[in-house]
Amino acid sequence: MSTSTIGRAVEQKQNPGQLNSVQLNIVTLIDMERAAATGSLDESMYMMDNSIGGDGQGTHHLQTVCKQGQVLNWIVRPIDMEKRLDNTWPPMPKINSIVFLDTESGDEEDVAERKIFTELKIYGAPDRMRDKFTPVYYYWAGTILSTAKPGLYRYRLVLELEQENTRDKLYLNTGQHPSIRVLAV
Repeated sequence: MSTSTIGRAVEQKQNPGQLNSVQLNIVTLIDMERAAATGSLDESMYMMDNSIGGDGQGTHHLQTVCKQGQVLNWIVRPIDMEKRLDNTWPPMPKINSIVFLDTESGDEEDVAERKIFTELKIYGAPDRMRDKFTPVYYYWAGTILSTAKPGLYRYRLVLELEQENTRDKLYLNTGQHPSIRVLAV
C-alpha cells in the first residue's frame, strides 16, 4: 500500500468530531421530597452545565451548547446528600433513559427517528459505597455523532426515583424539555 492510500484510509476512519475532547457535564439536582409528594418534576428539578453560551442555568429547561463529536455526561443527584441522624441515606434519583424528541414534526412528544448520539448508557455507584468523603450519583454518558446535523434537539429525561419507606420506584418524565444545541465542528 502506498503512503497516500494509507493516508486516505486513516482520514476516512477518523471521526473529525472527536477532535473536540472537552466533555460537557449536565448536572440535574432533584428535590426528592417535593417530586415524590407532587408526582412531578416541575419545581423539583434544577439543571446546569459547563457549556459556553447555553441558556436556562438552574432551571428545568436548560439548553446546552455542544459540538459534533463531543461527549456529554448527564449527572443526576438529590439535593439532600447527607447521611441522616438515624444512619440512613436519603433516596436517590437515577436516569432511566434519555429520549430525543422529533422537533421537526411539531409534536414535542414524538420520539426522534434520526439518531444523534452514541449512548454509553448508565453509570453510577451503589448506595453501599456512600460515605461523607465519596460523592455518589448516577450518570448517563453519550457522544454526539460527528454527522449530527447542527441545530436544536429537545430531549426528555426519564428518571427513576427511590421513595421514602418503600421499595417502590417512582418514574417521572421531564415536562419542560431541556435541549442541546449542536454546533458544527
